[in-house]
Parts: sequence; C-alpha cells; structure tokens
Amino acid sequence: MLRDARAWLWDARDAADTIMAFVAGMDAQGYAASELTHSAVERKFEVIGEALNQLSKQDPALAARIPDLSQIIAFRNLLIHGYALVEHDRVWGVITESLPGLRQVVDDLLNELGSAAP
Repeated sequence: MLRDARAWLWDARDAADTIMAFVAGMDAQGYAASELTHSAVERKFEVIGEALNQLSKQDPALAARIPDLSQIIAFRNLLIHGYALVEHDRVWGVITESLPGLRQVVDDLLNELGSAAP
C-alpha cells in the first residue's frame, strides 16, 4: 500500500520545524561548536531529503513544485555518503538561507492539499 503523498510532506515539514527549534538562539559558531546540535540537524536534513525523494517517486508532479528538489536530495546524499566532507558553515547556510523557503513551500502544498496535520 502506498503511503499518502501528504505524509512525505508532513515528514519534511516536521523535520524543518525541528531543525529550527534545535538552532534557536544559536549563531554559526555556536552551531559548529555543538556536536550534538549539528549531528541532530544533519539527521533531520537527511529526513527531509529522503521524504522529498520518496515523494518524487510517488507523485512526481507534486514534487516538481518544490524548488531546488534535486539539490535537496543531493544534500541528503552528501550528508549520508560524504559525511567526512560536510562543512558546518555550509549546513548553517542552508539552515539560514534555504530552509525557511522550503518550509513555506511545503506548508503551502499541504494547505493546498487540504491537510494541516497528520
């Protein structure tokens, strides 16, 4: 049985919200200095990338409405397979520059689909 496409969006939204909670009140230096925080954040980015990757397989038309989808999935792959190359400044840049926009797009899609919560 296929998972409802909205579930992948819920997962991505929840992971984005959790990342923002994890880094609340931090700056880039504090983030880089906290192994616990950057480990947790990277895991949640993996969830976002995997959820959107699964969405792209299940509902390609819906997933195509997410800007930079291929880069999001590639970022997930880097975190998992290229973990030794991950730079905290790069992750911090994604958190501050890209994550809010992605979170908004995902929320808009969920609102359009008529579902605000799982």
